[in-house]
Amino acid sequence: MNKKLWTLLAVLIAFMLVLGACNKDSEEPAKGTDEVKKEEVTKEEDNKDDEVAEEVTDDSALFPKEVTNDGDAISGGILKIALVKDEPFKGLFSYELYEDGFDAEIMQYASNSLFETDGDFMLTDEGIAGMTVDQDNNKVSIKIRDGVKWSDGEPLTIEDLIQSYLIIGHKDYTGVRYDTDLQNIIGIEEYHDGKADTISGLKKVNDTTLEISFKELSPAIFSGGDGLWTYAAPTHVLKDIPIAKLEESDVVRKNPVTLGAFKYDKIVPGESVQFVANEHYWKGKPKLDGVIVQVVPSSSISVAMQQGEYDIASYFQATKMEEIKNFDNIDVLGRQELYYQYLGFKLGKYDYENGKVKMDLEGSKMGDVKLRQAMGYAIDVEQVAEVYYVGLRERANSLIPPVFASFYDGSLEGYTYDPDKAAALLDEAGYKDVDGDGIREGKDGKPLEIKFATMASDEIAEDITQFYLQNWKDVGLNVSLTTGRTIEFNSFYDKVKADDPEIDIFIAAWGTGSNPSPGGLYSVNSQYNYSRFTSDFLEETLTNIDSAKSFDADYRAKQFRAWQEYMAEEAPVIPLMYRYELVPVNKRVKNYNIDYANPTELQDIELVADTGVKSTK
Repeated sequence: MNKKLWTLLAVLIAFMLVLGACNKDSEEPAKGTDEVKKEEVTKEEDNKDDEVAEEVTDDSALFPKEVTNDGDAISGGILKIALVKDEPFKGLFSYELYEDGFDAEIMQYASNSLFETDGDFMLTDEGIAGMTVDQDNNKVSIKIRDGVKWSDGEPLTIEDLIQSYLIIGHKDYTGVRYDTDLQNIIGIEEYHDGKADTISGLKKVNDTTLEISFKELSPAIFSGGDGLWTYAAPTHVLKDIPIAKLEESDVVRKNPVTLGAFKYDKIVPGESVQFVANEHYWKGKPKLDGVIVQVVPSSSISVAMQQGEYDIASYFQATKMEEIKNFDNIDVLGRQELYYQYLGFKLGKYDYENGKVKMDLEGSKMGDVKLRQAMGYAIDVEQVAEVYYVGLRERANSLIPPVFASFYDGSLEGYTYDPDKAAALLDEAGYKDVDGDGIREGKDGKPLEIKFATMASDEIAEDITQFYLQNWKDVGLNVSLTTGRTIEFNSFYDKVKADDPEIDIFIAAWGTGSNPSPGGLYSVNSQYNYSRFTSDFLEETLTNIDSAKSFDADYRAKQFRAWQEYMAEEAPVIPLMYRYELVPVNKRVKNYNIDYANPTELQDIELVADTGVKSTK
């Protein structure tokens, strides 16, 4: 181990001793994770905790993506999924309304997705629906298969495709997906503003075809962007429920109707969801009798997998890899994830009444770009990745994950650990230590305290947090925790979304989904633009990325590079880490593949034993 690593470990041990002596009674149990996941259309929110080894381009070199176990498959059986999470899930089982990756993880077993994607994350015609793009006229035709039914036996209709747009575009919609992308559909703004009862850009051609008219099309349409919504909503159970009350309705919370391989059977709010095979599934009834997804605390997941209590662990944290690596009853699959963690700076507020970001650099504590840059250079992300994540995370240099090879800018240096540069930037900006106590005052000579919000996670979360706090103190910045401690996942995002005045900076993450376009996260209209940063150049570049001009692949790649360079320079958010997703699978699962290009289909999963295999180690 090199000298820097020994130094880091010494500092961390000191922190743990201090925490043990001073905080014994106030420590909370280990908490969830640190991510939020974007849906294909709006780049939805989610959460997890793993990553990519240093400059790994062939992720199969670390872990396999597929496992096949010997033995004859039993008839039926229940697949048991551990959802590694240290707090209850929200339970918003609606693609129009859900907001985090835990709910999305649960819903995948009962998905209402219309399209399937290939290994390049492009929509194909192999799903419930296929599409034809008329680039010259900015129109898309969606054609659904004949005979597809909802889990209650009712047929899928074109009205069900339209229903999703009517929900999201409605003035009483309580979710976060009415954004610049959706406003690309002709007539949806008039519908949202109450000037029309329907969306003029949606036309039912016949019983199996929907025509959508857009203001402009770009290559993003082929990966579910430009405002295309890739899910259906069951009109027959939703039509009489007011949009404002939909979020708390039984069809969202208790008995959702699905197009997926499984259907909801029993929901214990915040704890577990039990599914049974959907006999109406369009690909055929699954081989399993059902699936149960159950919340399992991060502190007990390793023992649970050792004892064979669960077949698959979802949201398994890289920090637990050392605990399970010798178990002989599981295989650990892995892949590079569509994910990045970031450090965000609050630079304004979101005007929910008018649906726009209101940036206020003058009134923001973090308004000085040199202060933001200095905070990026001050933290030693590389050492945290190496010590805590055993090579399964790496420092991120861009807001585009490397998986998107056509758009990722590997030439960006990003914010490497350079405390001398951080100190110099702070000096240049006028943040000086006026009274000689080692802590810099603000540019006005008054005490400067920066409030930092970060999510509670497993047992190392506190240690990493304290390490970053020390990094910032080393360059003279007084950074303290919002609420005095790390924050439970749901509460954390409630505070971030509300622009809590006690948050100046925060660490969060995005799961990017299959569409790399950043407009859904960083545009002036996006509620997901948590830093509340905007500018004319930013809006222009985001527009260019998803414009007709971007059908020229070189032009689009150039605009992606310009956006990445601009965000790196302005630093409203600073990318911290990419991660490697780990999926432990019990040996009673006969076949499982997590390759993006060829994942196992849910209806084909089989088991080779009635109960989970226990480890002998």
